[in-house]
Amino acid sequence: MKAMVLDRITNMSEDETPLTGRDLPRPVPAAGEVLVRVSVCGVCHTELDEIEGRTPPPELPIIPGHQVVGAVVECGEGAALHEPGARVGVAWLYHACGRCEFCTSGRENLCQDFRATGRDANGGYAEYMVVPEAFAFPIPEALEDDAEVAPLLCAGAVGYRSLRLTGLRSGYDGAARSRAGGNAATGAGRALGLTGFGASGHLVLTMARHLYPGIEVHVFARNPGEREFARELGAVWTGDTTDTPPRELDAVIDTTPAWKPVVEALRCLAPGGRLVVNAIRKEDADRSALLGIDYDEHLWREKELKTVANVTRADVTELLAFAARTPLRPTYQEYPLERANEALLELKRGTIRGAKVLRISKRS
Repeated sequence: MKAMVLDRITNMSEDETPLTGRDLPRPVPAAGEVLVRVSVCGVCHTELDEIEGRTPPPELPIIPGHQVVGAVVECGEGAALHEPGARVGVAWLYHACGRCEFCTSGRENLCQDFRATGRDANGGYAEYMVVPEAFAFPIPEALEDDAEVAPLLCAGAVGYRSLRLTGLRSGYDGAARSRAGGNAATGAGRALGLTGFGASGHLVLTMARHLYPGIEVHVFARNPGEREFARELGAVWTGDTTDTPPRELDAVIDTTPAWKPVVEALRCLAPGGRLVVNAIRKEDADRSALLGIDYDEHLWREKELKTVANVTRADVTELLAFAARTPLRPTYQEYPLERANEALLELKRGTIRGAKVLRISKRS
């Protein structure tokens, strides 16, 4: 099978071709696993974190990719959840123990035995991959375009988790707590900030407007093109990272790789507001920005900071069901598998709006 393989940790600012195309044997599913013929695989910023060593694979070489859509072609011994031919998705969560206090309380994303697709096990930058059957997600029939589904499996699912972690309530989600002011049931009168506007940000904006009718979304982005894109999707205000929005924000979701947006977002929070940091790792280049935190300006008045750690199977399942009944569809650009390095480089440079998806094979 054809695959794009990472065999070294490198800096993509200096090395623009970190992945190497190879012909490899087709994997064989073990007991409890399924073999998936990959149709498409989304390209995620976490792949940059793997390549550049911020969340390095424990062993090299590795096949990256964790936003996978394909069809089951073979089932290992005892695997009975999916029939051959079933259309499935594979997300970042590849394995969790299922027994620890986190797994048994619905927080398998915090499991000590958590294994990630494309980092701890070979992923979807290949024509075939294997995955434990319990971590392959049925794709709703209403989601017909594989390339639209791929970004939902990570950018969408982690964005959905981030929204829930803001504490804003909606009629759909109902379980999250509310703060004083505004209409907690509908989101009316509430203000949400998004800092960074890539694959996850543009999906979160659309989700927020459906989950919280009447909410005002404010977007911080360095790139003027991203700010224009946000306005097209319904943002009421856009500005640069250091700009001040017209009102204090009830919650902010940060999807950037840097520290400065975190500090600026804290400054813009309303009393009792919450900042949710949606990132696997932060780059070290601007760590000094944290020295600029002033307790009175950035933290006082019961402001909160919360991080997102991975996703659960429930996050992915609920997000796919939500997308199936709403017009939640990502904007994306498609690349053939052999141009994976180009897609990663454009992701690093922020030159393409929305998501990036590798086309591996045609659906049969």
